[in-house]
Amino acid sequence: MNPLVVAITGASGALYAVRLLDVLTAAGRDVHLTISSSGQTVLQHELGIQVDLNHFELSALQDVRGGTCRFLSDAEPIDIERHPGRIHYHHFSDFMSPIASGSFLTDGMAICPCSGSTLSAVVTGASNNLIQRAADVHLKERRPLVIVPRETPLSAVQLDNLKRAGEIGAVVLPATPGWYHEVESPLDLVDFVVARILDQLHVENRLVKRWGS
Repeated sequence: MNPLVVAITGASGALYAVRLLDVLTAAGRDVHLTISSSGQTVLQHELGIQVDLNHFELSALQDVRGGTCRFLSDAEPIDIERHPGRIHYHHFSDFMSPIASGSFLTDGMAICPCSGSTLSAVVTGASNNLIQRAADVHLKERRPLVIVPRETPLSAVQLDNLKRAGEIGAVVLPATPGWYHEVESPLDLVDFVVARILDQLHVENRLVKRWGS
């Protein structure tokens, strides 16, 4: 299996990204992670995660997944059926990162959550930072690119950008959880969205009870 790319930007919903990383690594998938400066701010504000983008320490995220986050403290342990995957971090300004090139093989990318400014840059091919460049790479190489916006209401500009994202090959997957899977806690709602992201990246999961099962 090739690695996956996860980008965290400045939209609300940082917990979706932390949970996504948790499940991917438990599934034995290696992840190349990059975080925007606004994403760093949201991680701090919403989850109390202090991430130094210039001197990244994986322990900041591991400590939260270990139970210090109030949203994840009651989560049941994920069954690890294989050796856990590794997280490789890349600074958002590092265009020498392997994920900036189409010759570096991946199985897909998720921008989770995806801010409006990042969405705009992706649909216009701006490539002003590593997140935008990696997204452009996945589009040009015809690899899965999952965009997870979390914004409401949406302006006409944002609606146009989301439509354009779908037209150029991205999967637009809003962070809008369903309620039909016997919801008991906020984590169940988070897992609904994360499970959908994993489905689009072709990662087997049993996070939620599926309709008809």
